[in-house]
Amino acid sequence: MACPAQVAAVTCPPLASTLRVAKEGIQTQGPIVGVHTRSEMSGPTPFKMRLVHLDLKGAPPRVSYFSEIFPLFHALGANGLLIEYEDMFPYEGRLRLLRATHAYSPSEVTEILRLARLSELEVVPLVQTFGHMEQVSAFSWEFVLKHAAFAHLREVAPFPNTLNPHEAESLALVGAMIDQVLELHRGARWLHVGCDEVYYLGEGEASRRWLQQEQNSQAKLCLSHMRAVASHVLARHPGTTPLVWDDMLRDMPQDQLTASGVPQLMEPVLWDYGADLDIHSKVLLMEKYRECGFPRLWAASAFKGATGASQALPHIEHHLRNHAQWLQVAGSGPADMLQGIILTGWQRYDHFSVLCELLPVGIPSLAACLQLLLHGGFTEHVRLRVENLLGLPSLEAAAIPSEGTGSFPGSDIHALVTQVSFYLRSSVDALLERNRYVTGWFSPYHRRRKLIHPVMVQHIQPEVLSLLGRWSALAQQLETALQLTFYPDAVEEWLEENVRPSMQQLQDLLQDLSEAATTGPCPPALAGTLVGTAEGQGPQEG
Repeated sequence: MACPAQVAAVTCPPLASTLRVAKEGIQTQGPIVGVHTRSEMSGPTPFKMRLVHLDLKGAPPRVSYFSEIFPLFHALGANGLLIEYEDMFPYEGRLRLLRATHAYSPSEVTEILRLARLSELEVVPLVQTFGHMEQVSAFSWEFVLKHAAFAHLREVAPFPNTLNPHEAESLALVGAMIDQVLELHRGARWLHVGCDEVYYLGEGEASRRWLQQEQNSQAKLCLSHMRAVASHVLARHPGTTPLVWDDMLRDMPQDQLTASGVPQLMEPVLWDYGADLDIHSKVLLMEKYRECGFPRLWAASAFKGATGASQALPHIEHHLRNHAQWLQVAGSGPADMLQGIILTGWQRYDHFSVLCELLPVGIPSLAACLQLLLHGGFTEHVRLRVENLLGLPSLEAAAIPSEGTGSFPGSDIHALVTQVSFYLRSSVDALLERNRYVTGWFSPYHRRRKLIHPVMVQHIQPEVLSLLGRWSALAQQLETALQLTFYPDAVEEWLEENVRPSMQQLQDLLQDLSEAATTGPCPPALAGTLVGTAEGQGPQEG
C-alpha cells in the first residue's frame, strides 16, 4: 500500500466549520471548503484521468454494489478505476491458493469490467510485484508470501511482505500473476505493478552477498527488479504501460535512475495523502523525474483510508485539503506531464490490520474530492452540487445522521455507521462512567463481589435494558444493510470490531446485576450507605 508510514487516528469533526466559505487562497490552518485555486480560474482540471481506487483486500463489495455505485462515480467526475484485487482475483493453477474464500469468479470479474464500461470507467488493474514495510502500511506481497508454498521467496524469512528479487522463481511468480490478471483485462492501457515501500530490501542473505560486490547498491537492486517486471509486461502485453508507486524512486541519485532504463519503461505515481503536503518539493520531484526521462507522471491522493488504521468515518476536511494542494502541484509543475490522478481509498493498511472506512461510508468524501478536482476548488456552488448528487440535505448531514441519510448507494450503511461511531461507545461509557447509580452503588468493586442493594437494581436495570434494546435494533439494521453489500466475513469482522464490544459491556452489566440481585442482602457494612438513595439523598447516618 502506498500509504502514510505512521498516522495517528484522526477524530472526524462535525462539518459545520468545514463548510464555511473562504474568500480565496489555500489556507494552512482552518477550513478548506470554499477555497479557490489557480486552476479554477484557468479552465478545466489538469488531471485528464481521474481513477477511483478500489482496495479489495478488505470488505470487498459484492458485484451487485458495483452496478449501483459505478454510475455515481461517473456522475461525480471519475473516468477510471484502479482495481487492487489482491486475494479477490480468481487465480488459477498453482496460484489458486491465493484466492480468498469469497474471491470473485472469472465471470464476476468480467461483469465488473462490463459495468465499468457502461459507466465509461476505464479499468487499470493493480498487481503487487515487490513488497513494502509491513509495520507501516503497504498492501502487498503479504497475501502471497503468507502461504507456506511461497514462503521460501521472502526476502527476509520471518516477514511475509517483501519478495526476494534474486530468486528466478520470484520473477516467474510475478509474471504468472500479471499474465492471469491481464488475460481477464485484455486491452488494458495500464497495469499498476506496485513496488512501494520495499523497506527490507537488501536485508536477505542473498541480497547481503550481492551488495558486498563493488558497484552494487540497494537502488540498483530495486531498479533491476522494476526493470525486469516492466520488461515482462511490455514483452507479453505490448499495449500495456506499467505504473509504479514512486516512493522507492524519490531519493535515488538522478544519474543512476536515468541510466537504469526504467524511465523508458514505466510511469511513476507520486503519492502523498497529507493535508499539508509540500507543494514546492513535489514540483521539484516532478522536474527530477522529467529530467531522468520519464515522459508521463501520475499523482495519487486519498479520499479515505489514510488518517488512521481503525478510522470508521473519513476526515473529509483533511481529504479536501489534500486534493486542493494536488491541484496546486499540477498547476505549478512541468506542463502536460501529469497523465492523471488516482484517488486512493484504502480499506486496510495491510493484510494483518483491521478494516478502516468502508466504501459506502467514504462516498461523501469521494464526491467532494472529485468535484473539487473538476471545478478547481470547493465553493458554495460545488458544495450544493455534491449535496444534490448524493441526495443529502447538507454535507453536515454526513456527520449528523438525524438530519438525513442521503439517496446514494450505501447511504443507509453510511447513516448507521455514523450513528454507531458517534453515539454507541459514548452512550455506553456515559452509563458506566457517569451514571451516579452505577458509579456510586455498582462499581467494579461491587460487581466483582456481586454486592448491590435491591433498590439500586430498580434504578440501573431499566436504563441498561433500554439502551441495549435501542442499540440491538440498530445493530440488526446495520447487519442487514451490510449483508446486502458485503460478504459474511467482512460483516462479521466490522461488527465484532465496532459494535459488539460495547454491546457486550451492556450484557455483562445486566448479567452482573442479575447475579448480584440473587445473592441476598448486602453486608451490614454497606447497608448504611444504601438506605434512602431512591430520592437522591446522601448516605444516612448510623
